[in-house]
Amino acid sequence: MAAKNLYDTISKELAEEVQKCGCMKQTGVSLRHMMNFGGKSSPRNLLISAQFLHKELPIRIARRVIELENLPYGLSSRPAVLKVRDWYLDSFRDLRSYPEIKDKNDELGFTQMVKMIKVRHNNVVPVMALGIQQLKKERPKFDYEDLREIHQFLDRFYMSRIGIRMLIGQHVALHDPNPPPNCVGYIHTKMSPLEVARYASEDARGICLREYGSAPDVNIYGDPDFTFPYVPTHLHMMVFELVKNSVRAVQERFMDSDKLVPPIRIIVADGLEDVTIKVSDEGGGIPRSGLPKIFTYLYSTARNPLDEHITTTDVATACTMAGYGYGIPISRLYARYFGGDLQIISMEGYGTDAYLHLSRLGDSEEPLT
Repeated sequence: MAAKNLYDTISKELAEEVQKCGCMKQTGVSLRHMMNFGGKSSPRNLLISAQFLHKELPIRIARRVIELENLPYGLSSRPAVLKVRDWYLDSFRDLRSYPEIKDKNDELGFTQMVKMIKVRHNNVVPVMALGIQQLKKERPKFDYEDLREIHQFLDRFYMSRIGIRMLIGQHVALHDPNPPPNCVGYIHTKMSPLEVARYASEDARGICLREYGSAPDVNIYGDPDFTFPYVPTHLHMMVFELVKNSVRAVQERFMDSDKLVPPIRIIVADGLEDVTIKVSDEGGGIPRSGLPKIFTYLYSTARNPLDEHITTTDVATACTMAGYGYGIPISRLYARYFGGDLQIISMEGYGTDAYLHLSRLGDSEEPLT
C-alpha cells in the first residue's frame, strides 16, 4: 500500500515509520491466555504486559492508518475519516515516542498514556459512520454490492478496534488493587450469561419505554447457576443490541393493535463447545431479500439519526432507539473476536430468531488482519 497521501500532511519520517510498522506481524492472544496471565497479577507481569503493548499497539494502529489512507470512492478524504485517521496517527506517535519500559515508573506512565489513547478513540464508530453516511448521501445509487469493499474494510477496522480496546482495557484493569470477585481484568471467570442477559434486556426495554411509552416483556430461560469465563461488557453489548432490535420490532408491530403483545424469549443453552443464546421475537420478521443486508453497515429499518446536519463534534450524542445501523454487524464482530459467531434467521410475517454463539473453550486467538 502506498503512503503518498501521508507525505502531504505529516513528516516523511513519521510516514516511513507508519509504513515500517504496518508491515510487521501482529501477535494474537486468546481469552484463556489473558485469563491465565492476568490471574497471576504481579509487578513483573504488569511490566511484561506493558512491554508487549508497547511493541504490539503501534503495529496494529499503523495498519489501520495505512488502510484509512487507501479507501475507495474518495472516502479517505472525507473530513470525518480524516479526523479518525488523525486520532490513530496521534496514538501511533504517542506510542512510538514513549521510551523503553524498564521499571515500575515507566510502566505506570505508559499505562496512563494508553488510558488516554483509549479515551481518544471513544467516538471512532459514530464518526466513521458519519463519513460513510455522507458518502451514501452523495451517491444515492450506491447499492449493496458497491458497499461490499467498504463493508470488508469496516469489518477489519472495527475488529482491530475491538482488539486494541480489549488489550488496553485488560492491561489497565489489572492495576485495580481490589478487583471484584472472580474478575481478571475485563474477564469474569464465573460469568452468568443469564444474569448479563437480564441486565442487557432491562437496558434495552428502558430505551424502548422512553421512546414509545411502553415495551414488550422479555422472558429468559436457562440454568441460573451456569457460569463460564467471558467478558461481561462484550456479552452485554451483544444481547442489548439483539433485544433492542426485537423490542422495537414487536413494539412497532403491535403498537396500534388490540392483540396481546407477545414477549421476547431469550434461551441460554450451555453446550460442550459453545454457549448459545437465542433471542426470539414475533416482530414481523425481515424479508429474505433483506437478510444479507442486516450484517452490512448503515442498513437499518429505522430512521437514521446520522443526517447531514450532524458534525463530527456532536455525533456522539446521536443515540436513538434504532442506532445508526451498526449494532448487528459490530455484535457479530464481538462474537467472532473470541471464536464465536452471530446468525440471524427470519420468518417474514412472523418474527426473527438471533443465535449468538460464544466459544466456551476460550482458546481461539484474535482474528487479526
